[in-house]
Order: sequence, then C-alpha cells, then structure tokens
Amino acid sequence: MSSVPAPQLPQFRVTLFYGPELAEDEPARFTCVFNVKKRSWKGGVQIAVDVSTTQVRRLQQALNIDAWIADWLAAVPEDDRSSYECRAHDLFIQEICSVKLALALDLDVRQDNNALSVDAFVEELDRQAIQSADRIKSNILTELDFNQR
Repeated sequence: MSSVPAPQLPQFRVTLFYGPELAEDEPARFTCVFNVKKRSWKGGVQIAVDVSTTQVRRLQQALNIDAWIADWLAAVPEDDRSSYECRAHDLFIQEICSVKLALALDLDVRQDNNALSVDAFVEELDRQAIQSADRIKSNILTELDFNQR
C-alpha cells in the first residue's frame, strides 16, 4: 500500500487589503497593503509594500506589459478599453508588490505591522518579476476575466 504525501500548505496566507495608491507625501511611489497571516500566529498583520514609479515603469518595459495589454484589449469594445487598461495597470502594480512581499516573506517576518520601503529588494524584485512574467500575466488575465488564448 503506497501513501501519497499531502500537499505542502503555504506558510503564509496573504490577501490584498488595498492598493495600489500613489503615495500622497511622495508621488514617486505606489503602495499596496496586504494582510498576512502565518499559520502559527493567532492573528494577522498588515504589511505595506512600496515600489517606485521608476521601478514599475522599468518592469513594464522589461515584461512588455503595455503592448501585451493592448493586444488583449483589441478584442474588447472600444468604449470599455480605457477602464480595462486602467484596471490591468493597477493589477500589474499589485502583482509587483505581491512579488516583493513574497521575497520578504521568504526571509520570514515578525508578527508586527510592517512596511517594505521603496529601497528594499530592488534588484531581487527586478529578477523575480522577470522570472515570474508568465504567472504575473496569467494572474492579470484571471482578474480581468479574460480566457487564456
């Protein structure tokens, strides 16, 4: 009789609380806030993740996001394209923030509300976002309710 191992449960449960928002005090960065709950914690914490507008633009270019979005939106009625495009860009920033948060969670976090500054994980985020391009794009399409082609 063989036993099949149970799938490994993720150590953290992460949900987007809000964002992206352009920071009021420094308009050169976006902020997303996530609720993070570790299985061993009684309660969760909120972690704010900041990314610079420069890094977002750099990753948009590296992943060819604008052309990719335009290609998908070609099938959308013209009256609806603007709202889809805006939503897709917000989702892209959320995905980038989520990747940055995952980098921090890999190092573990304390059970405190926290923030990841613009300067944290810059190079690592660039590398990981490029490596995760297909997953990022797939998540955006899922959120937009587009079927994969």
